[in-house]
Amino acid sequence: MLKVKDLSVYYGVIQATKEINFEVNEGEIVSLIGANGAGKSTVLKAISGLHRPKSGEIIFKGQPIQKESTRKIVQLGISQVPEGRHVFKGMTVMENLEMGAFLRKDKNDIQKDLKMVFDRFPVLGERKKQDTATLSGGEQQMVAMGRALMSRPKLLLLDEPSMGLAPLFIKEIFNIIQMINKQGTTVLLIEQNAKVALEVAHRGYVLETGKVVQTGTGKELLASDEVQKAYLGG
Repeated sequence: MLKVKDLSVYYGVIQATKEINFEVNEGEIVSLIGANGAGKSTVLKAISGLHRPKSGEIIFKGQPIQKESTRKIVQLGISQVPEGRHVFKGMTVMENLEMGAFLRKDKNDIQKDLKMVFDRFPVLGERKKQDTATLSGGEQQMVAMGRALMSRPKLLLLDEPSMGLAPLFIKEIFNIIQMINKQGTTVLLIEQNAKVALEVAHRGYVLETGKVVQTGTGKELLASDEVQKAYLGG
C-alpha cells in the first residue's frame, strides 16, 4: 500500500532522515520505533505532505505522492493523528468529528460513520456536546482518532498515540488500534513506547539518527538483544 524509497528530509541545513526505505502492506500494523530525534515524526509529516522531502519517493497505492498537497493526500485515503492530539479546542466533540469529514460530500454516510465512531468510543457519544478542551488526555486522543477515521482512511498514520496518557488509557487506545486494523484499516504507527508498539505490530522498523538500522516482525524485534538494550530496558 505504501512504499517509501530513499527518503531524505531536511530542516534547513539539518538532515532529519537519511535515505529511509520501508513499506507498509495492506492490512498491516507497521511500527516505526526509535529515540527522540530519530526522524520518526518527520517521516509521517513527509507522507502527509506537511514537509517536503529533498529527495526520494513516497508511493501510495502505486502513485507517487511526495509532491501532492495535504488536501489531495487526504482525498487519496491517508489520514494522520498528530503528536499531541491537536484537537480543536473551543469546539465540541461533535464539531471536531465533523471536521474530519470536511472533504466528504456523502452526508448520509457521514451520519453512519459518526455512529460508528460513537460505537467505538462510547465516552465520546456521552460527551458529544462538550468542549474538547474540558476532556482528559485520553479522551482527547479518542477525539483525534475519531476525527481521522471520519475521512474514511485506507491508511491511518498515528504519531505517538500513548504520549502523556495514563497506563489504563494506553491499553485502551492500543486495543482500539488493533480493532480498527482488524476492521480493515492499515496502520502506520510511530511510538516511543517500543514494547506496546511492537506487541501490536505485524512488522517494525528501528530508526536511529534518521536511518533504518533494523527491521523484522514485531515478535522478532521484541526478542532482539539490540532492541531490548536500547528501548526495553533489557
